[in-house]
Amino acid sequence: MSVKLNDRSFDHAKSLIKEGKYVLDERDAWSEHQPSARQENEFIEKHGFSEYAHWHLGVDTDENEDTKARYKFPYGDFEKVHRCGVLSAESRAAQRKYDDIESACAHLHGMLEVLRK
Repeated sequence: MSVKLNDRSFDHAKSLIKEGKYVLDERDAWSEHQPSARQENEFIEKHGFSEYAHWHLGVDTDENEDTKARYKFPYGDFEKVHRCGVLSAESRAAQRKYDDIESACAHLHGMLEVLRK
């Protein structure tokens, strides 16, 4: 598996935060706020995989572009960046030693923490 940072998604997340499209939720809220498989499928049906990719900080280049398996480390609900999603992605990237993704998540985390004050 070859997972790397999705630069376009990282830029998308930064833009959303700058536009005020974020949720400053608690760390443990991701299991409730993460889109369901049904919501993911509906989003893909309506917007396609290229837009779906914008909501995932990691991309597995070994997987086909038009599959959900290609996209890793979701951070939002297809409308807003969720702090809990960023924290979850940051933690999982660190565990799996994906340094570029962990660094991007840490950057987003920092942007969101400034807004919490």
